[in-house]
Formats: sequence, structure tokens, C-alpha cells
Amino acid sequence: MNQSDIDILKNMTLEELWELFPIVLATHNPEWKEWAADEIQLLTDLLADFIPTIHHIGSTAVPGIMAKPIVDILVEISDDSDWVEVKNIMESSGYICMSESVERMSFNKGYTPAGYADRVFHIHIHATGDNDEIFFRDYLVAHPDKAKEYEALKLSLLPKFKHNRDGYTEAKSDFINKVITSAKRNNNE
Repeated sequence: MNQSDIDILKNMTLEELWELFPIVLATHNPEWKEWAADEIQLLTDLLADFIPTIHHIGSTAVPGIMAKPIVDILVEISDDSDWVEVKNIMESSGYICMSESVERMSFNKGYTPAGYADRVFHIHIHATGDNDEIFFRDYLVAHPDKAKEYEALKLSLLPKFKHNRDGYTEAKSDFINKVITSAKRNNNE
């Protein structure tokens, strides 16, 4: 993606972005695993100096359920890493920084002024150990009934939140938090 396209996207309001990039759920695509592996290799190479631990997370990592066709990847790096340098590497490699805080950054790839590209990624960079998403993924993979319950919840929310990503995410948070709590409890037993 060129800088002009990035600037167009960065200057759009949330409402404009949500209209251009509605929430869409797709039948599980086995290629998502391959796309994640390719992107993980790219990120491993880009961030090699930071010795990252990288995971495919989110619904695209859970076989058998519908998901937004956006591959989520968690990158864990040491909290004493040079986070400014990580951001610079990511942005100079075509990722768009969507948010950042003390020990978290979020990047998108595959968003264009014309809509979604063929492959879309959300890259979540967290400090090592900030990885509840792994507990969530692993629990859903191990409990297909709970995964289907999550799928049903997402499908029920879609009509109301198709153009409101924040509302969609918030409406799922109670379910996600309960699953993470169960997963951690099971992990400690």
C-alpha cells in the first residue's frame, strides 16, 4: 500500500471506515491457517531483533466456526523493547497503526481506500505474557460446543453492529471474558 492510500484511510472518520469496512462473517476457510503462517514468517523476519513470540489468534484460528475473514495475529515482545522502533518497522513495511498504548499496539494490513484486500490482517503487538487471546483460542478449539455458541452470538450481533466495530466488540466482551476465566481456571487445575 502506498503512502497516499494510507493517508486517505487515516483521514477517514470512524463512521466512514465502518461503512467502507463492514463486519462480514464468512464460513471457516482452511486457507486462513496458511495466510497466518505466511504472515507470521514475515513478522518473524521483520521483528527478528525483538525475538518475538507470534500466534495465530481469533476466530480464523478456530476450525468450524464463521469468522470475519480477517486473520488476527498476536506478537509478543519484551516490555523493555524499543516500541518506537517496532512501530517504525511495522509502518515502513505497509502496516497501518490503529492504536497504541504503553505496552500494546495494533496494526492493520489489507485495508484499501476501495475496501478490503484479498487478505486482511490485524496484528496485535503486546508485551510478553499479555496473551489472554491464546487462552480464548485454545479453549474454543478444545470445546467445539462453546465455539459454536460464540459463532451464534456473533451471528446474532451482526444485524445490529454491521457498521459499528466497537459496539460489536463490546457486545462480545462478556462472553469472551467468561471463556478466558474458564480457560485460565482449567489451565491451573
